[in-house]
Amino acid sequence: MGTFRQPDPWRRRYARRLQVVDACVVSWAVAGAFAVRFGLADLAKGQVQEGEYVALSLVLAAVWWAVMGLWGARDATILGAGSEEYKRVFAASAWLFGFLAIFSYALRIDTARGFVGLAFPAGAMGLLIGRWLVRQHLTVERKRGSSSARVLIVGSPPSTDHLIRSLRSVPAAGYLPVAAHLPGASSSMARLEEKGVPITGIQSDIGSILEVIDSLKVDAVAVSAGVHMTPQDLRRLGWELAARDVGMILAPALTDVAGPRIHTQPVAGLPLIHVSTPKLTGGKRVAKRAFDLAFASLLCICLLPLMLVLAALVKASSRGPIFYRQERVGLRGTTFKMLKFRSMKEDADAELLTLLRAQGSSDTPLFKVVNDPRVTRIGRLLRKYSLDELPQLFNVIGGSMSLVGPRPQREGEVALYDDAAHRRLYVSPGMSGLWQVSGRSKLSWEESIRLDLYYVENWSLMGDIVILFKTFKAVLKTTGAF
Repeated sequence: MGTFRQPDPWRRRYARRLQVVDACVVSWAVAGAFAVRFGLADLAKGQVQEGEYVALSLVLAAVWWAVMGLWGARDATILGAGSEEYKRVFAASAWLFGFLAIFSYALRIDTARGFVGLAFPAGAMGLLIGRWLVRQHLTVERKRGSSSARVLIVGSPPSTDHLIRSLRSVPAAGYLPVAAHLPGASSSMARLEEKGVPITGIQSDIGSILEVIDSLKVDAVAVSAGVHMTPQDLRRLGWELAARDVGMILAPALTDVAGPRIHTQPVAGLPLIHVSTPKLTGGKRVAKRAFDLAFASLLCICLLPLMLVLAALVKASSRGPIFYRQERVGLRGTTFKMLKFRSMKEDADAELLTLLRAQGSSDTPLFKVVNDPRVTRIGRLLRKYSLDELPQLFNVIGGSMSLVGPRPQREGEVALYDDAAHRRLYVSPGMSGLWQVSGRSKLSWEESIRLDLYYVENWSLMGDIVILFKTFKAVLKTTGAF
């Protein structure tokens, strides 16, 4: 990915915004650490080498602010979407304080550990929170159609259509398709124009593409898969774009592949893209299991009083057991008993098939009955906030489930899987997952399976942590829960 045009007003405005936020945060962190560690009383009594630490504080704040820029934490290509911005913010802070510790040790400088120990975590956390707040404001602007990079899509009709839909589905990423150029295509692709993206031509020569770039004043050109252009023409296009300060984006035919699985290796001048095979084995499996066990145990301890209250309410609300045990399909097709607080009347399973047939969707996996008459009054409250799922923490501790993963389903639903859907069974089922934090029951089966497969193909421990944080937000919003 190349660089974008710097004169864009929104980029300058956003860069200034970040500079001010970073300056305020590092100043607050350093000043706060100074005040907490030494205290105003000690300064008044002269018990602290005031001049030295005041100078150190000023230098540390200035260097910290500068390192954020030198580390690329304000680079326009990473702002507004993805985790790279947060990674660079934390990495820059960690390296700075690591260097400070080594420097102090090597030169035998007696730096107050409490001062450094307070400034680093407070500043790093403050910077991350500040970036998140600024990003929320930028996301609102981008959803309104502003503060985004104007992108010209160049490629074959099918890949161009897919890329336009993908970019429009995530407006927060900041890529706004303004036109499409289809080298070598037929003139029967009016459906792109129906989506509000005009077709600028079907010529394959570089000159026609450059005319479009100059007339539309685009910030980037996205070359999609299957473009009818020679490697020499693509190289020349790259040179011309660099001369115009216009970014060049290459969009391969790969879909639903996360960054850590992609590795680029130049061979004979060709940027070969290596896609690693996802494997949740060895150390990764141990790390996921250790995280599940530790976090689920902590949640059980913290939520035990709430679960006791809910158990009493379930028992008092209607006749039947407190827990509902149902056989579900888990890892590699093995079955287990999944626990939930009972939210329906007794013998509700006997009425399920009749209700599914009445709504005409008994052959659809992940289907749920809307306004289910079997649900009790307390059950509706439990389901609204997903409180009926809390006993599954015991499934997680026992090892039959994970905190994050595809939701476990019944054998009858698994029987409807195609080959792609069966890949959901490659990892342990979870209490929460990508589709739960992306719309819950409002999503279609196709959307749900796509999200679950993305999780299976791109698992990471940090991804699990992010999904858990998003789970709390999705539960409080109650969107798609019934």
